[in-house]
Amino acid sequence: MIEPYESALDAIPGSHPYPRDSRYHDVGIGVHVQADGTEVLYAKRRLLPALDEAEHAVAPHIVSSGERPDHLGQRYFGDPGQWWQIADANPVLDPRELTAEPGRRIDVPLPGGFPGPGGGRG
Repeated sequence: MIEPYESALDAIPGSHPYPRDSRYHDVGIGVHVQADGTEVLYAKRRLLPALDEAEHAVAPHIVSSGERPDHLGQRYFGDPGQWWQIADANPVLDPRELTAEPGRRIDVPLPGGFPGPGGGRG
């Protein structure tokens, strides 16, 4: 459960670089110092859970013609921006591969069931 003060902090510019529902929320922030001394902030690498660990926490979905990853995010999570959870559960490099082939079976993580940072929200 998110405490009211925590979600209020998300609305303050500069309080956190990524919103709580972002796949990068729990990723560390690094600092690269350029030759001239300028500091450049960057998101550190985000590691995905092993797919075999997630098999018990997914449900199958058969792709229909015209579907897009954002459509699936809205359908399964109530937020089109959560498409990345489905991409994380499938071995694709480009999220568009998820829905490029009608009839393809893809895995959709069950809410709160896919392992990863932030209690399953990656």
